[in-house]
Amino acid sequence: MGTISGDDLTQAQNELYGWIKNYMKEFQHSPSIRQMMQAMGLKSPAPIQSRLKHLQEKGYISWQEGKARTMQIVDEIIEGVPIMGSVAAGGLIETYSDVQENLDISDVLKKKNVFALTVNGDSMIDACIADGDMVLMEPITDSYSLRNGTIVSAMVPGLGTTLKYFFKKGGKIFLEAANPSYEAIELSPNDVVIQGKLLAVWRKI
Repeated sequence: MGTISGDDLTQAQNELYGWIKNYMKEFQHSPSIRQMMQAMGLKSPAPIQSRLKHLQEKGYISWQEGKARTMQIVDEIIEGVPIMGSVAAGGLIETYSDVQENLDISDVLKKKNVFALTVNGDSMIDACIADGDMVLMEPITDSYSLRNGTIVSAMVPGLGTTLKYFFKKGGKIFLEAANPSYEAIELSPNDVVIQGKLLAVWRKI
């Protein structure tokens, strides 16, 4: 994901783009057409709409026509998702608590406290998650609302963290692999901490 430099924009488009970026950074939502008109010293919305159209066609912003509030900056990158060590997709391994590096990932994943784990092993291979992939996880606040079949990272005290399908049956929790060579892990709810659920898989090609 290269940063867009603005070389192919006219001065007016670039000026508006820069102003929108700063506005969204400060207020965390997109400005209205009226605010853009005021900022650019314009009396009519037409030039703003025309510039927005150009910005969209050139891939700088995405928005639904006529709904300024749905605008997103395509090139906005999260300040980095902390990578929290590795997760076993196999047996269980110890996790590392030191954050190794930050992973840049686009605006789509601007959820609270997203974290990333590196996958070790092939137990989730049938879910298209392979050894060495990076998984982006959304923290779980309430494991009661977890649906069966959700892919989660689960911490089993004394054994470490593993990436598995989550199932709850008859008061027990089952962590099931996506690979027939692995047995399901059966646990009582008190013996497991569900850390997060899968948002995305990041594979370096």
